[in-house]
Parts: sequence; structure tokens; C-alpha cells
Amino acid sequence: MDADHLSVRLATVADYVPTGSRLADIGTDHAYLPVNLAKQGKIVGGVAGEVVKGPFENAQHEIKKEGLDDRITARLANGLRAIETSDHIDTVVIAGMGGTLIAQILTQDFDRLTGVQRLVLQPNVGEKNVRQFLMTHGFQLVAEKIVTEDGHDYEILVADRAAAPQQYNDEELRFGPYLLAEHNDIFIAKWQRELARTKQVLAQVRSAKAVPAAKVAALETEIKEIEEVLQRVGA
Repeated sequence: MDADHLSVRLATVADYVPTGSRLADIGTDHAYLPVNLAKQGKIVGGVAGEVVKGPFENAQHEIKKEGLDDRITARLANGLRAIETSDHIDTVVIAGMGGTLIAQILTQDFDRLTGVQRLVLQPNVGEKNVRQFLMTHGFQLVAEKIVTEDGHDYEILVADRAAAPQQYNDEELRFGPYLLAEHNDIFIAKWQRELARTKQVLAQVRSAKAVPAAKVAALETEIKEIEEVLQRVGA
């Protein structure tokens, strides 16, 4: 993968970055995403934020190599601290981290999202935490996409700033309102695997010498929820 050939996951994220936007890519790694979008003329500029020195240097190198120093700034900073008011960022991407970490990054420096209209988030796990954050922090989910690549499933969650975001129930937060409605083959396969894995965990917990009743009950509830959703979508 390079800036001219994004992975399926990153290319899907890129699809949801509005044309003409000023982008902050948080946890940018090699800055492939902002470089790709700048080369296409899709973004007018932005910031490539990285908290780790090695990837930050990779990002700097990539931006310089492509002659985009005037449009993209690499910054070594923790999370949203890479964004400064003078950047006029309106779109933020955070991709390739756990959902809990994404929610934490967004929460701890929430004031830095002041001018931001769109969030494009791709959690590797813990998608529910991200949806919960959006719903309670003035962002309305507008699209969800699930893609599969190299044996992994990735959910991309897109949200726009809204005065009164729709409130979702527990099932919608867990499975995703748009993904539930579409229930494509990738979605079904993901939750069939998740069901099998949860059943396996339950069997292990039950075979323990001291069976933790609360854990068993939680796993049984989880299994029931997944089974109900799969049954409803005809899997």
C-alpha cells in the first residue's frame, strides 16, 4: 500500500471525506490518506497527526516526497492536540484503533472539534463505544459501511454535527442502525463468527471450577441478542 494505492479500508474512509474539506487525520501513520486526497484535489489541505515518533517521521517524509508541504502539515502530538485553531479543520478521520481509544481521544480534547462538521471513524473493535460517543456529543450518524480485507472486518462510521442527534437503543448501538438495515453478507458473516466465538467463551466459563454467575448471564444475553438479529435478517 502507498498513497496512490490505498487499502480497501482506507479507500472506503476516503470516500466519506467531503470534497473541498480541510482534513485532520489523527494517527496518520505514513500520511497515505491525506496525501492521496490532496493529490486528487479532494481536500484543500490539512494535518497529519501522529503520537509516535517513527510514524510521524514517515508522514513527514511522505508529505515532502510528494511536494505537499504547503498543504499538509505533519504534527507530533497526542490525539486532537495535533489540531490548531489556525488549521480551520472541518473534517476529522480517526482510523485503525480500538473504539474505546477513539472515544477517549475525541472526549479528552473535545474543544478542539469546535469547527469540525464531519467525523469519519474506523474502529477495529468496540464500535458500540464510538456510536455512544457520537450520540451523546452532538454528532448524527449519517452512514455506516462494513468492508472485509485480509480476513478482518472493518466498520466505517460517518457522522455530521447535529443539534439533536437521533437516540439509538442498545441493539442499534451495538450492531449499527445502517448496517442492521442493510445486513449485507459481510455483516452476517461477522456476527455469525462473533456468535460462535461467544458460545466458545461461554463453554469455557461454564467449565471453570468456580463458575462466575454474572459473567455467564452476560454472555447468555449477548448470545441471545446476536441470535435474534441473525434470525431477523434471515441468516
